[in-house]
Amino acid sequence: MSGPDVLLVHGFGTSFEATWRNNGWVDLLGDAGRTVVGVDLLGHGMADKPSDPEAYRNLEDRILDELGHDPVDAIAFSAGAMAVLWLAAHHAHRFHRIVLAGVGRNLFERDVERGRAVVEAVRTGTATDPEMRYFADLPDVAGADREALSAFLQRPDRRSFTPELLAGVSIPVRVVIGEQDHAGPADPLVDGLPNADLVVLPGVDHFATPKDFGFIDAALEFLDAQPF
Repeated sequence: MSGPDVLLVHGFGTSFEATWRNNGWVDLLGDAGRTVVGVDLLGHGMADKPSDPEAYRNLEDRILDELGHDPVDAIAFSAGAMAVLWLAAHHAHRFHRIVLAGVGRNLFERDVERGRAVVEAVRTGTATDPEMRYFADLPDVAGADREALSAFLQRPDRRSFTPELLAGVSIPVRVVIGEQDHAGPADPLVDGLPNADLVVLPGVDHFATPKDFGFIDAALEFLDAQPF
């Protein structure tokens, strides 16, 4: 079995290695005969880690630079899903099918106060709320950089996902979201895309999504990349 290369893009505060290789995605796609294109978002993993928010203005360009000439399939989570969706809206010919996870209503209705709390937690490493504690601890992972992650969150020109923009994404899209994901519900995103379907993972929250077997099954099935 073979097919297009598969681009994998992680979410905020993690890396290709932590999200995709450590959770078995790379091995499963390899068993299905698919070549993986792994990308670390700017400020993460093995990528450069600038501390100036301006450096992150066009962070999607790093993803484009990793792609060849032929269209790829893509699986992307959270911040990575936002980046891939933005690219699909402007460079549709670079993609065959995409799976977006951990995004939904949050693309259209940003919680400004929560965003500020996340930035403060990442910047200072302190928080009392359990969810914010997660973000405060993210930069303590080996290889992470607190200043770079703070700059990533404060990048200028945050993307606006308008109905007009989504209407231009004509390629097949599967949106996967946990039932308890703070980014949901995902119905507004699915309704805005011309060729999309939705998979909801029962009982799953945002942070557990990348390792959830339901997400793995939904993504690999959609890309026709089941290993057996």
